[in-house]
Amino acid sequence: MPVRKSSEEKLLDAVDDLVFSRGIETTPVDAILARAGVSAATLYRGYRSKEALVAASLERRHERWRETWGSAIAAAADGEGRLLAIFDAIDEFAARPDGARWCAFLGTAAEMSDPPAEIAEAVSRDTDYMRETLRDLAARVPCADPDHLAEQILVVVTGELAMRLRDNPLRKSTLGREVATTLIANAGTSTTN
Repeated sequence: MPVRKSSEEKLLDAVDDLVFSRGIETTPVDAILARAGVSAATLYRGYRSKEALVAASLERRHERWRETWGSAIAAAADGEGRLLAIFDAIDEFAARPDGARWCAFLGTAAEMSDPPAEIAEAVSRDTDYMRETLRDLAARVPCADPDHLAEQILVVVTGELAMRLRDNPLRKSTLGREVATTLIANAGTSTTN
């Protein structure tokens, strides 16, 4: 018998609340179960392991991130605005009740140097999606090398997210946007080696 949707949501919410702020290794399954208010049998009916539950929570977060970023892209007025929309999406996502101190994917990658396959796949899927989307958006602005520009902006985004650990988690992405704007301007006038 599969886990009920309401119990599944409670489990995924508990992972969001606990694991993505405390860490995977330091958050015991018992704490997740207590926060979710479900039994171990309910957990293992839907997920074969704690890692599978974390991967499912990352997948749900990825879908929510895609929706937020997609809306920000759609609201942008031009190609440059669509490329910079990632910073609007970061700020909007961070302000959500299910937002975290910083990026759950970066946190997971930093914590697990050799993650189980399902977690590695979830992290890779998010990274690949950001890289591919940025590349597609970069190809629509005056740019000598869209792949290079996308990679540069991805590095800026990563730094912006990491600064939320050192600073206020709800800080605005103003500086990251400024750096990316400069990169976009330079990408239209120069070539990469």
